[in-house]
Amino acid sequence: MAENTTIATNFVQNAIEEDQKNGKYTEGIHTRFPPEPNGYLHIGHAKSICLNFGLAEYNHGLCNLRFDDTNPTKEDTEYVDSIQEDIRWLGFSWQNRMYYASDYFDKLYDYAVELIKKGLAYVDDLTADQIKEYRGTLTEPGKESPYRNRSVEENLDLFARMKAGEFGDGEKVLRAKIDMASPNMVMRDTVIYRIAHAHHHRTGDKWCIYPMYDFAHPLSDAIEGITHSVCTLEFEEHRPFYDWLLENLGFDVNTRPRQIEFARLNLTNTVTSKRKLRQLVEEGHVRGWDDPRMPTISGLRRRGFTPASLRKFCEEIGVAKGNSLVDVAMLESCVRADLNENADRIMAVLRPLKVVITNYPEDKEEWLLGDNNPMHGGHRFIPFSREIYIEQEDFMEDAPKKFFRLKPGGEVRLKHAYIIKCEEVIKDEQGNVVELRCTADLDSKTGGATAGRKVKGTIHWVAAKTAVPAEVRLYDYLLETDENGNLPEDFIGALNKNSLEIIDNALVEPSVKLQAAGKHYQFLRTGYFVIDPDTTPDKLVFNRVVGLKDTWAKEKKKG
Repeated sequence: MAENTTIATNFVQNAIEEDQKNGKYTEGIHTRFPPEPNGYLHIGHAKSICLNFGLAEYNHGLCNLRFDDTNPTKEDTEYVDSIQEDIRWLGFSWQNRMYYASDYFDKLYDYAVELIKKGLAYVDDLTADQIKEYRGTLTEPGKESPYRNRSVEENLDLFARMKAGEFGDGEKVLRAKIDMASPNMVMRDTVIYRIAHAHHHRTGDKWCIYPMYDFAHPLSDAIEGITHSVCTLEFEEHRPFYDWLLENLGFDVNTRPRQIEFARLNLTNTVTSKRKLRQLVEEGHVRGWDDPRMPTISGLRRRGFTPASLRKFCEEIGVAKGNSLVDVAMLESCVRADLNENADRIMAVLRPLKVVITNYPEDKEEWLLGDNNPMHGGHRFIPFSREIYIEQEDFMEDAPKKFFRLKPGGEVRLKHAYIIKCEEVIKDEQGNVVELRCTADLDSKTGGATAGRKVKGTIHWVAAKTAVPAEVRLYDYLLETDENGNLPEDFIGALNKNSLEIIDNALVEPSVKLQAAGKHYQFLRTGYFVIDPDTTPDKLVFNRVVGLKDTWAKEKKKG
């Protein structure tokens, strides 16, 4: 296995090595990726997936996939299925170790009973608003609930009745009994069970009480034998409760999980809050979770990002202890580098302008040779005939001196073909240019007598007879930020009205016929594109993945 230098040098790996040096976790390293199945995974989750599975691989250990499905009102099997697909697509495998927090509901209930018996948990009748009020502030201690000193017997009875469904939602909760004066707000008698008469996607109606994430997560880790519970920085203040819970339930300090936090991924022009992404979907600002403008893994996949590019991006940004903002240009640079090496080249005309080559025989058609990709070789045949299409922007009637494409009386080389000269400009009644009449130097193609003749411009084209119609979707950033890359508090107000442009009359080479969704191409001089799943045998649809210009690579080179 090739050494993963990012894993080898990050602070999480250093902590793992220190633990092993101190004689902990002698049975081996065991990590987990623990998504909540309440939405689709996003680019931030990709970082966590690469880290958790990468740590396990580097240390010859194991990594579980575990769904923390403790909130039935927001969870769905659709999300469970999409999460599995995303992890596999990224190139990782949990083998036969897929679990759910709901697998442990009976055990978790027993652990809660054990805390009650130890006098470390109590049933509280305060409402959610009252609990918040009693909790105090960062500068003032909280107040004890009037129900805090119920007897063990009363708490056991009430908790059993909660489980039996005797009380309504919000009527009672179970809280850990810790310290209402703790400087850490999480330790002020955190709620560990609440009542929710809701149908669960796996357990059905068996339960009407559900463990809170802070209770279920550390215990699920411990049950599965996880050694290192790697999570994002917002859980740092939850770590004391994580440790308190495992200590008071008797888990051995040398084998119980250790929580380590790392900085979450923040990208410019992007939101990675599942709540905000759900809002974009539910309010119809995008076409769904896999809209190519979304930062979800399924959206990035449909946009045309590759697994290798996302893994490379996660490697490039590294693992830090402090939050920072990463330029989205860095992500684009990673996919551009991957596609530059692996995507076949073709010619496509997005905004066609007709060209008639008047000295080329009307009934003639020839097949010219073009390279597929200069990085790995291969060739394709390109049909050529009397009538072709070029890009509208490759012709200018009143051209400035340094315009090296086609202009009246000017010459340009057609990629893989002839040098042509513009002899006549045809316009419609409104004065719009609709056709160019050109002549070709018929000896200027490869192998011809004037093949080496130099002209300053080279443009792409497609033959009119054989060009394939296509719809091309040009994507831009979904959100607009200020000059510092920050989004306003009302992120909906930052939606980019020009985040999608659809061109429905593009033309591409016939070599793309019958290619399946997911096939990548570089459209010469235009950018990188992928065939979209909306494609049918009668209609080709392309998404632009990214343009050709790599601003991030240039900045990196300068640095």
